[in-house]
Amino acid sequence: MNEVHLRFLASPEWARMLETDLLPWVLSVGDLGDDVLEVGPGPGLTTDLLRRQTSRLTVVEIDGELAASLAARLSGTNVEVVHGDATDSGLASGRFSAATCFSMLHHISEPETQDRLFAELYRVLRPAGIFVGTDSVDSEPIREFHVDDVFVPVDPNTLGARLEAAGFIDVNVEPADYQVRFNATKP
Repeated sequence: MNEVHLRFLASPEWARMLETDLLPWVLSVGDLGDDVLEVGPGPGLTTDLLRRQTSRLTVVEIDGELAASLAARLSGTNVEVVHGDATDSGLASGRFSAATCFSMLHHISEPETQDRLFAELYRVLRPAGIFVGTDSVDSEPIREFHVDDVFVPVDPNTLGARLEAAGFIDVNVEPADYQVRFNATKP
């Protein structure tokens, strides 16, 4: 992630947007339950919101520095930080009541790897567990924001079918101007 992007994801402006826009939507989708997985928390502003909504939160972060910083900051809380690749997490099958990923899918280098993430999240969710996420849509301003970054946005038109191919049901995809919101359920 480039420095400009990382600074924005740690900014008070992003935190306010998450609190006023993202969190109400997430809570309207369904109950996250008692054991939530967050993939790609970055600096952890989404983590701060999620940990207040559940008894136990596990986050998987691939960037070593971000994972270490988050683990140090949240030591002694209900958050466990795992430094690793969420496409092959090693976490227990059927453990989580919900899985989340916010504005991180486009940092995965290819659609096939994104699909491996969907399959892994399906594996670690309990029956009736929900998967809730957002991602950036492909637009010139967002591409410019990702200079020197991996930027492989998901196509809102194919996302539903990709989630269904991973096994999810009750798939809902809501495209908007700058992002797509989605949720699905493990049967």
